[in-house]
Formats: sequence, C-alpha cells, structure tokens
Amino acid sequence: MKYKMTVLLACALLLSNGWARAADKNGDVLPRRFSDAMTWNLQNRVEDITITKVAVPSDSASRPKAVEKGKAPSLPDQVSQGSAARNVTENGVLEDQVFGSTGNDENALRITGASVTLKNVEIMKEEGTSSSTESGDFYGMNAALLATGGAQVTVEDSAVHSAALNGNGLFSYGKGTMISAKNVTITTEGSHSGGLQTTGGALTEAENVTVSTAGNSSAAIRSDRGGGTVLVKGGTFRTEGYGSPAVYSTARISIEGADLSASRSEGAVIEGKNSIALKNCRMEGNMAETRLMGGETIKEENVHTVMIYQSMSGDAEEGTSAFSMEGGSLLSHKGDVFYVTNTDCTIQLDNVKIQNEDPEGALLRVSGNSGSRGWGKAGANGGRARFTVQNQQMEGNILVDSISRLSMTLGKNSRWDGALLQETNDQGRDNDAGADLTIEKGATWNMTRDSTVYTLHNEGKIVTNGYTLTVLKK
Repeated sequence: MKYKMTVLLACALLLSNGWARAADKNGDVLPRRFSDAMTWNLQNRVEDITITKVAVPSDSASRPKAVEKGKAPSLPDQVSQGSAARNVTENGVLEDQVFGSTGNDENALRITGASVTLKNVEIMKEEGTSSSTESGDFYGMNAALLATGGAQVTVEDSAVHSAALNGNGLFSYGKGTMISAKNVTITTEGSHSGGLQTTGGALTEAENVTVSTAGNSSAAIRSDRGGGTVLVKGGTFRTEGYGSPAVYSTARISIEGADLSASRSEGAVIEGKNSIALKNCRMEGNMAETRLMGGETIKEENVHTVMIYQSMSGDAEEGTSAFSMEGGSLLSHKGDVFYVTNTDCTIQLDNVKIQNEDPEGALLRVSGNSGSRGWGKAGANGGRARFTVQNQQMEGNILVDSISRLSMTLGKNSRWDGALLQETNDQGRDNDAGADLTIEKGATWNMTRDSTVYTLHNEGKIVTNGYTLTVLKK
C-alpha cells in the first residue's frame, strides 16, 4: 500500500510540475546491500521524500550544430540530467553503504550542491539506459555517480560499477563542481560509458584509481562539452571498446605516473583548444582500422595512437591543442604514432621511449582529411603543428601534406632516424604548406630517405647517408 501511495503521489507531481527527483533528508538510513537499496527506494515513506524539479530532454533532443569558427561552444539553456535513486543535498559523510539504480535516465547516486565524503561505498548502476546520449555525455544523465550544482565530492576506498548503456562511472558536471577520487575502482560495460567524465567546466581529481571500460565510445578518462580540468596521479586505465581511447580530452588533462592503454582504439585524443600533459606514464594504443558507427561498419580516416584534431561538432572550442609527454613510454601497435588534422597544435616530447610496431606507420603525420566525418572541408582542413623534442631518441618518417604546415625543433641530446617527406593532397594546395626544421646544438638527424624541408636552421649534425636533402628556401 505504501508503494501505491508513493507512485500515485509521484505521478501527480509529474503531471503538474514536470519530471521530479527525490532529495534525501538529513538522517535517512541507507541500505547496506543492493537488494536492500531497491527495497528502500520502494518502501520509504512518502512524507520522508522531498520533490524537486529537474529538466528532461524532449524525444527530439539532438546534438547542437557546429559553432562558428573561432567561437567557443555554448551549452544549451536546458540541462537534462534525469532523476536519481538517491540525491544528497546536505553536507555529510556516508560510509559503508551501497547505492543502486536500475532505472532509465537515473543516477544511482547524485550529489547536488553539497560537500560530501563517501568512504568504503559501492555505487551500482546495474540497468537502465539513457533516453538522450547527449544528455548522458554532456550532463551526467544515467551515470552511476553524478556531482553537480557546485558539489564537492570526495570518494575514497570505494567501487563504482555501471552495466548500463550511456552510464558513465564518476561524472563531474558544471563550474564549481569537483570530484576527488582516491583508491577507487571503476568498471563500465555499456557503450558511451566512460570511467571518469568531466564536462561543463568541472574539476576531477584522481589518485590511485583503476578504471576498466568495455563498451564503444567509452574512454577511461573522458571529457565532453564545456570541458574542465582533470588531474590524475597514478592508477591504471584500460579500455576494450572501439572508439574508446584511454584518454579523450576536451579539457585540460594532466596525468602523472599512470598506466594508460586501449586494446582497440587510440591511446589519446585531443579535440580543439584543449590539452593532455603526461609525466612518467606508460601509454599504449592499438587502434582498429574499421568499427561500427550508426549501425554501419566504417573505415577509419587514419590509424594512429595519438590524434589531435578539431571535429567541428561544437564540443570543443577552436584553437591550439597541446600534447606533452615527459618520461615514460609510448607504444603504438598500428598506424602512425601521431596524427594531426584540421587544427593547430603543439607537441612536446622529453625523454620518452617511443616504439612503433607498424613498419608502415609514420612517427608523425600532419595532413588534411576527406571531410566525410565533418572535420573541416576537404582541401582546406590541413593541420599545423609545432613539434619540439629534447633528450629524445626517435625513429620513423614525418609526413606533411600540401595543405599543412610543420615547425619542428630537434633539441639538445636528441637523435632522429627518419625522413621528412612531403605528400600531395589531391583536394587542394596551400602556399604556406611545408616543413621548417631547426636542429639545435647537440642534436643529430640521421636521414633514412631523400627529404624535403622549406627552411633549415642547423646547429647540430645531419648524417645524409648518401640521401638528398632539398631545402626549398635558402
């Protein structure tokens, strides 16, 4: 009877006020097992539940169109986050408890505008899907844990599991919101289900966190529209799905001392005016040449381990991307190590052990793309890269096409075995295309093929090995 009364009240409120969510009152006792969690949700007394409004997407919700060039993307006026099995709105500490959800568009646990510490808890999003992938990706709908509204959430010695489609693990949304995770294990099974997700200008901090994702489009460390800041120290981050890099950045992401690997995807992707900084990390990528997208099998535009691009979807502001790596190792199983297209970027390497297992793959490719995925217009979507290395040993060719530009500095204590090659882009030509090469004192370029540069500034050593070096501008 209590359950019927609860349902009737909830339905009435839905009709009069739109979608509703429950916010727990101080003093509620949480269940200690998932089965008890479901019982608590159904049997808690009506008078112990406070109803507050939350927006829901219309059935026709769709991803906003691309922004004008040079403008920052703006978030839609309506933030759609669905409901929550439990919504905590008051400061406190919650220990030794289980939070569960099997509902659609529902968080297992949501913290709204409160400072909350979670210790030795389990957060279980066992079932339920998202009615809007965009709301799940941008705002945290259907995530296991959502922190929003300026919440300050600390999660320690805990486990998070999501078996739901579009069910991210820990989701930090909005300016002023922060999640700090320490000694936490996160597993997700569904597609569009990242481990750590940061959007809308939020902050995520993680120390000694282990993330494993199985679905497609499910980066272990993930950000989306509105970006934010992500700081990671230690931990292990692995993905199994297609289109699921270990790290996908539309934010400022810094990672130190972590193990990052993707079994069917890139190791890292940066979109637009955002960054990834790695220090003493091990990164591994194994991107597949084909994958399912929209029910069809597509051939990837390029195969690589680190991709830097601008998608034009509006998810990331246009500008200069930045990738840096100091120490550690970078293992590329297939294709190119670095691929830059339709964006400006900087790439900085310092004492990184690089291994490319694909003999046909380039060390760096800076080029346009077909435009079939919306990454600019074919013939006018080249890349522009500033590639700077020091204390670095590298092997492999560097390719620049006829609509792209590279400025490369081979810094002190560095050696590069490879060739600098120009490729023709059949869709167009840019008079500013080409490669500028600076070799600093104490650096060596060991040529492995005939090479062409636009300008050359050499204070180091070039070993031609009988090959021809063409300098277009003396």
